Amino acid sequence: MNLDNIHNIYFIGIGGIGMSALARYFHASGKKVAGYDKTKSDITDALEDIGIAVHFEDSIAEVADAFLNYDTTLVVYTPAVPKDHRQLAYFKSDNNFTVLKRSEVLGLITKNTFCLAVAGTHGKTTTTSILGHLLQECDVEQTAFLGGISENYNSNLILNGSKVSVVEADEFDRSFLTLSPDLACITSMDADHLDIYGDASELVKSFEDFSKKIKPGGKLFVRNGLPLEGITYGIEDDSDYSVQNIKIENGAYVFDVKMPNATLEDVQFNLPGRHNLSNALIALAMAVEFGCPCQQLVEALASYKGVKRRFTYQIKTEDLVYVDDYAHHPEEINAVHQAVREMYPGKKVLAIFQPHLFSRTKDFADEFAKSLSQFDEVLLLDIYPARELPILGVDSNWLLQKIENRNKQLIAKKDIVAKIKESDAQVVLTMGAGDIGVEVKQIRESLLNAN
Repeated sequence: MNLDNIHNIYFIGIGGIGMSALARYFHASGKKVAGYDKTKSDITDALEDIGIAVHFEDSIAEVADAFLNYDTTLVVYTPAVPKDHRQLAYFKSDNNFTVLKRSEVLGLITKNTFCLAVAGTHGKTTTTSILGHLLQECDVEQTAFLGGISENYNSNLILNGSKVSVVEADEFDRSFLTLSPDLACITSMDADHLDIYGDASELVKSFEDFSKKIKPGGKLFVRNGLPLEGITYGIEDDSDYSVQNIKIENGAYVFDVKMPNATLEDVQFNLPGRHNLSNALIALAMAVEFGCPCQQLVEALASYKGVKRRFTYQIKTEDLVYVDDYAHHPEEINAVHQAVREMYPGKKVLAIFQPHLFSRTKDFADEFAKSLSQFDEVLLLDIYPARELPILGVDSNWLLQKIENRNKQLIAKKDIVAKIKESDAQVVLTMGAGDIGVEVKQIRESLLNAN
């Protein structure tokens, strides 16, 4: 379809991070944009602030007349919306309407651009955000669609032209197979989304299929050790692009980058954790291969501030550090643990974790328990169900019993602040992909007022 012929875009699930980036893009392009979401949020508030109409009742009566004209309207939905959603069912029942998934629309937008895509079960959002920032600082005519709110731009969209696109290539329900990138990377292929794939081998196969979607003459970058052919990158190894001589100075990494034909010395990056160092390296490598000047890239990397809810400091004082992170997979929890131990050696760490999805908790219960057992204290919240119904026998108490740490409790969200105040931990972490993020502001304010 030709998006130039579409004047109205209606989003079902407009408050999602990826959906809202698309909504912003179309709004900036002069289209009439509106949408539905289940609950009001900071994201929907921000959309309304720029003139996008958002409502929260699943009713066709809420849809403005302009969006009921199938000749000029595109309907975009997220797979997170239930199949019995009234508005979605209405638009799908009328075959005259064009109804597409978010990933399909992203594929249409990027089709005629030079596309840089970031794939992997972990690290997509941070890597995409770094890459978008590097290209922006080099004044590339790009549009970057981010899966999180960039601290540098306070947005999930970087809009500086349409020749180049930067996107997250999402493996959930094989969405990334709608893309045809020129440059692509794969950061990781750990088992996840087994409620969709059924088996880890099917997930790996989907990444192999994605690698074949790269345009002729394009390039694939892979983290060293993954079973795919491409330009390799890694930490202190023999990869094509490798971080070497790592130091920590004033809470930041300073290191060298060994490239195929040169070495960049004394590169600075301000986010903690080896996983973030790896994300920075692959973003840098893709920008180098794209053709950006190396010295500009080094300066740009030093000015990168991060993504909200990705090891985001809420409090950072001598007496107390409070960090919030989106981690919702055992490997992501391990990465947070590595970062916090490296930055705060010898300090007592309290981890508050909200499991996300019954199926993920069931599939990785032992791995979650092992990851969480590394912290000095653990507070566990009930499982956030998202799109799922409960699974018999799978709950947070079941997971709690598997954690090999005597300092562990199952608590309610309303008790988080009180439990933190009871602890003598010097470092506090909140982790999870559910609604724990909604609690962060109140936790921060309560802890600041207590000191």
